[in-house]
Amino acid sequence: MIKRLILIITISLLFMGFSQARGTSAPWIMIDTHREALLVMVGDRIEQEFAGISVGRGGTAELRFQGDGRTPRGVFHVGWINEKSKFHLFFGLDYPNIDHAERAYQRNKIDYQTFRQISSSVIQGETPPQDTALGGYIGIHGLGQKDPKLHKKLNWTDGCIALTDEQIDQLARWVDVGTRVVIF
Repeated sequence: MIKRLILIITISLLFMGFSQARGTSAPWIMIDTHREALLVMVGDRIEQEFAGISVGRGGTAELRFQGDGRTPRGVFHVGWINEKSKFHLFFGLDYPNIDHAERAYQRNKIDYQTFRQISSSVIQGETPPQDTALGGYIGIHGLGQKDPKLHKKLNWTDGCIALTDEQIDQLARWVDVGTRVVIF
């Protein structure tokens, strides 16, 4: 528990410094998968909290793979917004990022060409390939036609973070393409 608290404080201070260094107070998202909560942050202040989120049915992982049902941990950005998603509203993340690609490459889970494709896309500000061994199409979304009772009882996604439709609509006022998202 102490390690988690230190991690939360470190992340908050890091992003507080990041915001102050840029002279901005842009909101960012912190997702605490252990508490099953999504926090909207401005600097080091919590502006809004959404409890009862769902993550991947396989839990979370430092390194996720296509089809494993895990939610990747790390620092991401909203890469696109789909307002006509089957999940009501979808904020797509720039997963896999360079950190995930580098770890996978070092463990011989992806080849050098795939590592370069992911790295180049991220560096150029483009959406990384979504069809590699690391999977893709990870994001934050609503329920759409999914069962709200199931959502309350267990983690059910393929690796995304799910909120209720009401929660995702409230979150939308804080999120734009480029919004930083920290999942831990």
